[in-house]
Amino acid sequence: MIRKLIPVIVITLLLSSCGNYQKLLKSTDNEVKYETAIKYFEEKDYYRAIQLFDQLQPFYRGTDKAEKIAFYYAYAHYEQRDYILASYYFKQFAANYPNSRNAEEAAYLSAYCNYLDSPPSSLDQNVTLDAIKGLQLFIDQYPGSSRVQNANELIDELRQKLEAKVYDIADLYLRMEDYKAAIIGFKNLLKEYPDTRYREIAMFNVARASYFYAEKSTATKQQERYQAASDALDNFLASYPESTYRKEVLQLKKNTDRQLQGLLTIQ
Repeated sequence: MIRKLIPVIVITLLLSSCGNYQKLLKSTDNEVKYETAIKYFEEKDYYRAIQLFDQLQPFYRGTDKAEKIAFYYAYAHYEQRDYILASYYFKQFAANYPNSRNAEEAAYLSAYCNYLDSPPSSLDQNVTLDAIKGLQLFIDQYPGSSRVQNANELIDELRQKLEAKVYDIADLYLRMEDYKAAIIGFKNLLKEYPDTRYREIAMFNVARASYFYAEKSTATKQQERYQAASDALDNFLASYPESTYRKEVLQLKKNTDRQLQGLLTIQ
């Protein structure tokens, strides 16, 4: 009984002051370090736990304690909101301990950390793409998991962010009056995300940009481009006959047909 109490007393003393913690970091007693690191983790002192786990990982590699250290180490980074490192260490844990009871959680959290780290749609979306890839990989690996539904919901949310990115870029081209680039951008949105929530406004902007693109074209290109605008306008009206943009589209269609008729008369 006394022997069992000794490590507890030692850990308590070590935790009692910052000076003792610094001494522990320099100590070669890895068993005390291990017990103290676990205690720090359980008490949510993740910063100190990480420092100790960092020292302990090489020493316990290949032992029974290595798995617990690796999982707690990743989780401590997660609790510290260091999602880049947490994602990396969870992914590493899932690969190194595929048979662990924590492997599924680690695989999910690796992707979830990228989800949490995904920036606004106005910024680079590489992390968003990594999150989608990781969540889909998790679904494929653990199709029976209770986390699958949540993973699918997160993928949908992230895809909406990518949609917004594509839409915003196309809309920027439209506002800059780079109509060709705007048409390509909106068409790419409709192709990549056929069920996009931006479908109506994107089709409207394709039609509108097509008209302005034709209007600003050289005489030799106008007939071809007005015809493309006419087709885009007809396509929009057929898809959204009750749209709030209907009045503007009809006016553009009227102008387009008049221009086409004039061009045909010249010929």
